[in-house]
Amino acid sequence: MTSELQLALEMAEQAGRLTLGYFSRKSLQVFTKRDASPVTEADRKAEELIRGFIASKYPADGVLGEEFDERPSSNNRRWIIDPIDGTKAFIHGVPLYGVMIALEVNGSIQLGVVHFPVLNEMYYAERGCGALLNGSKISVSSIAERGDATVVFTEKEYLLDQTCLHPVDELRLEAGLVRGWGDCYGHMLVASGRAEVAVDKIMSPWDCAALIPLVIEAGGLCFDYRGETTIYGKGLVSANYAIGKLLLVDIANQV
Repeated sequence: MTSELQLALEMAEQAGRLTLGYFSRKSLQVFTKRDASPVTEADRKAEELIRGFIASKYPADGVLGEEFDERPSSNNRRWIIDPIDGTKAFIHGVPLYGVMIALEVNGSIQLGVVHFPVLNEMYYAERGCGALLNGSKISVSSIAERGDATVVFTEKEYLLDQTCLHPVDELRLEAGLVRGWGDCYGHMLVASGRAEVAVDKIMSPWDCAALIPLVIEAGGLCFDYRGETTIYGKGLVSANYAIGKLLLVDIANQV
């Protein structure tokens, strides 16, 4: 385990502990950002905590986070953080929110950590080293038929946009089970073999960065609605290898 991953795990653990102090608190302060999405005092304090760790340990590294302005890098290394992924769930007392931390080096994501404080689950992966949950190796499922697949999604638009004929959206009609276990939790269900596909139609870089290495190191595939593996794409799809390959072929044929 590299020193960077050790730091990421420590940051996720401490930020998660901080969020627990606000979880289910009736007096939780909720604000509205310019994009109309909610943010809480817990989001901001958790990101400040993580940024403080990075500034102390790796002062030349850049930081891209959801809640504050980007700090430029002077060494082609950048930490990408989402202090609370699933803020709406957090506000409503749902325990499926996560703390997400990734490290990008020369434009490539090298590690990802996703911590679920309430569930006491810590997912992490380094490039080329496999994916783990609380220290045990995890892998995607081997299910290969769409009709046997469990598909999870975040936003209701995945079900409501009935006019879309994109292969990923058509899964809602073909899958054996479709459930709204969304945000980072859904993608980690794929990485750990408990679901076959997770779908987010709208994503920002901090929403994607930690997820991609975890799913890939677990043997799966991550791509956007254009079939590209990127943190800057149109949405994000996580899939086990078998169904992911089918989707990528269908996407390529549709273009």
